[in-house]
Amino acid sequence: MLSQQKQYGIHWLTGQFRDQSKEIEYREAIEPGVRSDSRLALLLVSVVFAMFGITDYNLLGTTTDYYWLLSMRITVVGACLLLAFIIGRRGGYASTSWLHALPLWILAAGIILIVPLRPESLPTQITAIVVAIMAFYLLIPNLLTIAALASLFLSSGFLVAAYIYAGISAGDVVRLGLLLIMSNIVGYSALRRLERLQRKQYLLLNEERSQNRVLLSEIKHRKSLEAQLRMVAEHDDLTGVDSRRHFMKRAKALLQRSRLEQTPFCFFMIDVDHFKRINDTWGHTRGDLILSTIASVCQQSLRPSDIIGRFGGEEFVVGLPHTLPDDAYAVAERLKQNVAAIALSGELAGVQLSVTIGVAIATPEDDLDDLIAHADNLLYVGKRDGRNQVVMCGEST
Repeated sequence: MLSQQKQYGIHWLTGQFRDQSKEIEYREAIEPGVRSDSRLALLLVSVVFAMFGITDYNLLGTTTDYYWLLSMRITVVGACLLLAFIIGRRGGYASTSWLHALPLWILAAGIILIVPLRPESLPTQITAIVVAIMAFYLLIPNLLTIAALASLFLSSGFLVAAYIYAGISAGDVVRLGLLLIMSNIVGYSALRRLERLQRKQYLLLNEERSQNRVLLSEIKHRKSLEAQLRMVAEHDDLTGVDSRRHFMKRAKALLQRSRLEQTPFCFFMIDVDHFKRINDTWGHTRGDLILSTIASVCQQSLRPSDIIGRFGGEEFVVGLPHTLPDDAYAVAERLKQNVAAIALSGELAGVQLSVTIGVAIATPEDDLDDLIAHADNLLYVGKRDGRNQVVMCGEST
C-alpha cells in the first residue's frame, strides 16, 4: 500500500492523483456512481431553483421583472434537466469533465442574475449563495478544481452584482466577501478531504484485489501441485494403473463393503509370461513399453467398477466387486485373450505376449492378504503348468 501511495501520489492542492493515467482509471471506476448521483443532484437543484419562482410571484406579481425572472428560471431549470439527461446517457466523467462542470456554471449564472432582477431581495440571497456554494462542493459530484472555480465565479459575480445593482457600500462588500471566502474555504477543505479519502480508499481496494488475485493464483497453484502429488502417489508412473499402496487401500475398502453387503468379491493376480527373457533380449526400455501396453489392454478389458494396480515388476492385481466366480473367470479369459492379441511392431513384431492369471474367490473369513496369498498360489500353479492360462480354485484351463 505504501509503495502504491508513493507511486500514485495524491496532489495536496487538488486531491487528485498526480499520475494522470491513474486519475483517469479512478474516474472511470467511479463513473456509474457519479452519473447516478449527478442526475439526482441536478433534479433536486432544479426543483429547488424552480420553487423560488413562487416567491418571485408573491413579491413582484405579474410585472415585467417577474417575467424576466421566470424566463431565467425556466432557462436554467431546462438546461439543468437537459444536462442531467445527457449525463445519464453519456456519463463521460473520466474524459469529458466539462459536461459535469457545465451545470455549475449555468446555476451560478442564474443565481447571479437574480440580483439585478430582484435587488431588494439581497439579504435573503446571501443565505442562498452560501447554501449554493456548499452544494457546489458537496452536493453535485465534481472534481475539486471544477467545483472551486464555479464557486469562485459565483462568489465574485454575486459581489459585483450586489455592488452595482443593490447599491451596497464598500464595507458591506468586504464583509460579504469575507463570508463567501469562509464558505469557499470550508467547502474546499471538506471536498479536498473527501477526494483524498476516496482515492486512498480506491488504492486500498485495488491493493486488496491484487492480493486476492495473488492469493487465488497461489491457491490454484497449490491445488495443482496437490493433484500432481496425489497422481504420483496413487498411480504407477510407468503403466498409469494404481500404485500398489493405493490399490491396496481401495481393495480393502471394496472387500469390507462386500462383506457388509454380503456380495461376492474376486481377486486376480496377473503375471506377464517370460518377461525376464524380454528384458534380457530387447532391453528394459522395450520391456517397459510392453508392460505399459499390457496394462492398457488390461484396463480396457475390465469393467468400470473393477480396479487394477501394479503389484511389482511384471505383476498386476485386479479387484472385482459384485462379481460371481463364473463371471470373474470369463473376465480373466477375455483379458488373457486380449493380451495374446496384441500386435507389436518394429523389432518386437515377432514377440507373442501372454499372461498367467490366478483368480481367488473371497470368503467371509478372508482378508485382503489372504486373497493375495490365494491368488499368488493359483498363479504359481498356472506358471508351473505352462503359463498362458487362467487358474481358479486349483483348476487350470
